[in-house]
Amino acid sequence: MHHWSATRLLQGLESRLFSSRELVQQLLARIEERNPALNAVVTLDAERAFARAGAADADRARGRRWGALHGLPITIKDTFATAGLRTTAGSPDYADYMPAEDAVAVARLRAAGAIVLGKTNTAELAGDLQCDNPLFGRTNNPWDMERTSGGSSGGSAAALAAALTPLELGSDIGGSIRLPAHFCGVCGHKPTHGLVPMRGHIPGPPGTLARTDLAVAGPMARSVEDLALALELLAGPDEPECRAWSLTLPQPEARRAGDWRIAVWSEQAGFPLAAGVREGLDRVVSSLLEAGARVDSAARPASVDLSAAHELFYSLLAAAMSGGLTQAEIREGRQLPGSGADDSDRVRFYRSAAMSHRRWQRLHEQRLQLAARWQAFFDEWDVLLCPVAPVPAFAHDLDRPPLDRLVSVAGVERPYSDLSLWCGLAGLPYLPATVVPAGQDGNGLPVGIQVVGPRFGDRLTLAAAALVEEVCGGFAAPGEPISRM
Repeated sequence: MHHWSATRLLQGLESRLFSSRELVQQLLARIEERNPALNAVVTLDAERAFARAGAADADRARGRRWGALHGLPITIKDTFATAGLRTTAGSPDYADYMPAEDAVAVARLRAAGAIVLGKTNTAELAGDLQCDNPLFGRTNNPWDMERTSGGSSGGSAAALAAALTPLELGSDIGGSIRLPAHFCGVCGHKPTHGLVPMRGHIPGPPGTLARTDLAVAGPMARSVEDLALALELLAGPDEPECRAWSLTLPQPEARRAGDWRIAVWSEQAGFPLAAGVREGLDRVVSSLLEAGARVDSAARPASVDLSAAHELFYSLLAAAMSGGLTQAEIREGRQLPGSGADDSDRVRFYRSAAMSHRRWQRLHEQRLQLAARWQAFFDEWDVLLCPVAPVPAFAHDLDRPPLDRLVSVAGVERPYSDLSLWCGLAGLPYLPATVVPAGQDGNGLPVGIQVVGPRFGDRLTLAAAALVEEVCGGFAAPGEPISRM
């Protein structure tokens, strides 16, 4: 039962196969057994979870239904405010922060009947593509303890893969939902930017009202069906916009596999892929072709260059993350020379983080021009399949700051920022992207693929991901995790 999907667990609750209190007890026992080695769950709220589970069971017995997640225990990434439960974002600055209110996304899940069982680990201030912080340390990958679970939602993905939770709320600015899902073999959805309110997320500081560029909140789970269920509950305008408008996402038409028009972008000169990643995408393509889908590996949006898009994305990402820099770091960035072909991640980041608003406006216009070309592309193609990252989960690399790291891809040392190359392709123009498992590589490590669709085509990417899940098998539980400790 541990590896059941959230949807199947909800069916079990509804049919009285087990109670909400029993499910809470099962998950707490699982966490006690597995979490010490993983370090995925960092804060528990067991007493309140039992109390709310008891209330859920009592109301179910009376015929009262709270919502679509009635009585389901879930966990929340430790960057989202949870009322009465500490929220640290992995930072010593928030080690004792006890929010009075839930983040909007958390409140929506609770309103649907979810029970918050605890919080999962994150990179400090969600600022790394690995999961480690000064408060709780690193999270290990359930498939291999010596490898990263990804970041920044690494605790979320590891907890799902190890069956410590059936449903998670993550966040993503440069791949923080999608990379951990890929590394841990689970599902994740990066919504269209602005679709799910981020109010109550750290960073920015508690009380922030401004919407951060590129940043989104989204569900993580073990099945695409669960992602779709959670997104329907999470999506919609925040105050005060909800006083004036409501959301109606386009509903994809029911279709057979043969009706899908699927583009694939897997090869790009100058940007190598690990063999296992390329083979995983090839498996998906072969399965879709066998099912009758129309698949084209040469189709591309007009005038969209991967290298140029990555540079634009990285510049805007640095600007979006610049709020945490000191004045001295901003001054340092302003003194850096113009761009050069051999610039390091550190130089590129600080230069972009210190850019003028005038320059940001020019880059934003370039982004919108790019988004228009993507929209024209999706007039012809339903979705685009591409890698999530150039490599599967790699060995923990935490001895250097993120801006000074490299990553080995097919035997070639590449900038650490290459980990977000393919995620940025979708994130830059605000497109939705769903990650779904695509089997394992030759070393037995999970590989995911990214399904990208038109802006506000979230239901479309989820439907296409469900097709991939159907033809490729979807989530597979890791065996006994490899440990060299």
